Amino acid sequence: MGRLDGKVAFVTGAAGGIGRATCRRFIEEGARVAAIDIDEDAVNDALREAQAGENGLGLVVDITDPARVQGAIKSIVERFGRLNVVCNIAGGSSSADGRVTDAPEEEFWRVIKLDLYGTFLCCKYAIPEIAKAGGGSVVNMSSMAALMALTERDCYTAAKGGVAALTRSMAVEYAPDKIRVNAIAPGLVMTPRAERLLGEREEIRRLADMHLLGPCKPLDIADMAVYLASDEARVVTGQVMSVDSGVTIY
Repeated sequence: MGRLDGKVAFVTGAAGGIGRATCRRFIEEGARVAAIDIDEDAVNDALREAQAGENGLGLVVDITDPARVQGAIKSIVERFGRLNVVCNIAGGSSSADGRVTDAPEEEFWRVIKLDLYGTFLCCKYAIPEIAKAGGGSVVNMSSMAALMALTERDCYTAAKGGVAALTRSMAVEYAPDKIRVNAIAPGLVMTPRAERLLGEREEIRRLADMHLLGPCKPLDIADMAVYLASDEARVVTGQVMSVDSGVTIY
């Protein structure tokens, strides 16, 4: 018996390293998964990699577009009958980020729109369906940047700090609906992009060296998402769970 048997999950950022691993683990644990991304070929590839079959639904959605998010939620409920889990993974920083005095304003708004507003929209339109299903779980993606001083990333820090704060307030607001809301704060995760940067940038190599047990893998984050989505975490809510190889205590 899978840990997510009978559950229907909505996973954004499904074409990326963490998203792919999460889709795969959710499918392995018995969930039906709607994989959400802006890259149609990549999201379909992620579902094939997960061997999702009829238990997978790939949707091309810009999570900063309210109408597209609403349409995606409707498609999921029409296909699978309900919604139990939302896993908001889509987001990310870029090389344009920097200190407050240096970072371009357009980069600030880009990151806020994708990482924070996108999470807000997915929660806004998914939570009513989770409530109709009798409760469930919201898993947001924060970052070590929300918990420690990560220099040269002030736009990303602001967005992920906002996700952490939003997670706590929603946990209180939706507890009466039996909806748990938690966030994961990953450390440096060895996605293909991170592996490339590790070879190019000295500050990334220094950050990797601060991880007490070595950098994280996408599967480490996906396994925490499985736990938070499952009934094993039935009394866990309002938490920002560090999966960071100890970097935030170093």
